[in-house]
Amino acid sequence: MAEIKVQSLDRTFNILEILAREPNGLTLAEIARQLDLPRSTAFRLLAVLLQRDYVRKALDTNRYRLGPGFIELSSYYLNNLELKTESAPYMRELAAALGTIVFLARRQGSMMVYIDKQDQFTSLRKYAIIGQQKPLYCTSLGKALMLDMDDDEIRRLHAAVKFEKFGPNTHQNIDSLIEDIHRCKARGWAQDNEEAEPGMNCVAAPIRDYRGQIISSISTSWIPESRPDLEPGKVAIQVMKAAREISAAMGFRGNSH
Repeated sequence: MAEIKVQSLDRTFNILEILAREPNGLTLAEIARQLDLPRSTAFRLLAVLLQRDYVRKALDTNRYRLGPGFIELSSYYLNNLELKTESAPYMRELAAALGTIVFLARRQGSMMVYIDKQDQFTSLRKYAIIGQQKPLYCTSLGKALMLDMDDDEIRRLHAAVKFEKFGPNTHQNIDSLIEDIHRCKARGWAQDNEEAEPGMNCVAAPIRDYRGQIISSISTSWIPESRPDLEPGKVAIQVMKAAREISAAMGFRGNSH
């Protein structure tokens, strides 16, 4: 069974690759002939690609061409590369100014995903956290990613989420989270005060793109016991400044937020 699935996957990529080389598209018969596939097999694989919008079929010519699904996938990849490139100098500047660790994250469903990290020390450990996920509800990065959502959106997003207690101040239910998000919206930044883990404080702000939409968030973390000089409200001023600069680099020109 696994062998059949791998073969189907391989054939699917073969279809995509030949369509990528044919700007005018190909008919079902041409695709089947070029790839030496039974027409029924080619039709079945194309039906899946059509459903996911990776392939489009012209009704007048019956020719298949690559669809807009690839544009969306490519934009995620390219935006991630661009975001990390544009944000890196501002993240380094923030880490140096505060003597802390700075993180960059994106939302993936009800989780946030670390996509970059900067601190004052060069280490292979820097890359260990990239790709790791944490819940939105207990992280400043996660809460910053929800600052444009209304209450109903937040409830829908967390409909299947079980609120686990990671630290002494972790939100235990959706109402508590929404109340916190309202406070975050009013001041423009989010805080994790021993919510994701004990003894750790974190402040984050949203990053916007040219459309004004939140695409990422930036944060800095510290241990209050060892850094009593860092007060969340004052740290937030510098984090928001970095977020504004990265947003501007990503094309955001508005000031309504």
